[in-house]
Amino acid sequence: MRIRTEQLAGQLRKTLAPLYLVHGEELLLAQEAADAIRAAARRHGCAEREVLQAGSGFDWNTLRQQAASLSLFASRRLLELRLGEARPGEAGARALIEYATRPTEDTVLLITASKLDWQVQKSRWFTALDEAGVIVAAPAVERAQLPGWIEQRLRERGLRAAPEALALLVERVEGNLLAAAQELEKLALLAEGQDLSVEQVLAAVGDSARYSIYDFVEAALRGMPERLVRILDGLRGEGVEPVLVNWALQREVRLLASLAFARERRQSLEPVFAAHKVWDKRKPLLQQALARLSPGECRALLHACARIDRVVKGLEADSPWAALLTTGLRLAGHPGLGLTEVPRMPRAISRNPSPYP
Repeated sequence: MRIRTEQLAGQLRKTLAPLYLVHGEELLLAQEAADAIRAAARRHGCAEREVLQAGSGFDWNTLRQQAASLSLFASRRLLELRLGEARPGEAGARALIEYATRPTEDTVLLITASKLDWQVQKSRWFTALDEAGVIVAAPAVERAQLPGWIEQRLRERGLRAAPEALALLVERVEGNLLAAAQELEKLALLAEGQDLSVEQVLAAVGDSARYSIYDFVEAALRGMPERLVRILDGLRGEGVEPVLVNWALQREVRLLASLAFARERRQSLEPVFAAHKVWDKRKPLLQQALARLSPGECRALLHACARIDRVVKGLEADSPWAALLTTGLRLAGHPGLGLTEVPRMPRAISRNPSPYP
């Protein structure tokens, strides 16, 4: 049975399965899910706990031996198998299938792993675990889901936040759920049952947001210039190489150019989406950006990306971050901004001395 982390509490209230596999890219949610399973195992009489680290060179016979051995005190036990980033391979797959076929009666097996992609989820060992127990997925919390996630956590602590305070919280912890959980615990102690204000958040919560190069491109496509500037500043502060940011930007601009030319010729956009393997959920976002752009503007953006590449390589004298900012804002449809203009980084959100002219 496959469930998400928010469904785990209900499942554990009904029964304790013989085995669990917790996997996902959101470390906090995966940790909390594993902790909930450990607590449920203790409530069901699992007095012993043994941990196996399935790293490089792990002997999968160890799992068989542990499964076959009796509990030291003749009680139930929790056996943890930590895969982490590792994958079981052929020997591990055989051992896991064998265990799933005949789970040990006095043992609850908890397997933890990083994100398992769709190919792994089609494997025989994953399917065998799915049929024998419970698969718990801990996917990343997207930005659109973050306000609801924070509000729920606040309600659990008897707190509420004013809309402006909630928006500020989202801005300061985006992409860093571990920091978000820590900041909410701190706010719960400081607020003492009162509604959170902007002033309290500003005073207590540091800027722990973490962004990816794809967040930068998405902000440009959505036409969100202020968010784009904040993300670019965050990427620069974290030491991300500008060549990587330009790679993501140029890839998206090339796709938009292909779509713009197809639209100009009154051709269907679907073949272009298919050729670039665009997921259905991203098509509306690209069409939103396409509504702002003509083929000529797409060509100008491509030339701008090529110039950024030359700047990064030292073939032209300019700041690559300034050029990225200018081009990103142009893609976002910033009013009155030409491709040769260089806006200044707002001091209010800059964490480092600005290199922008």
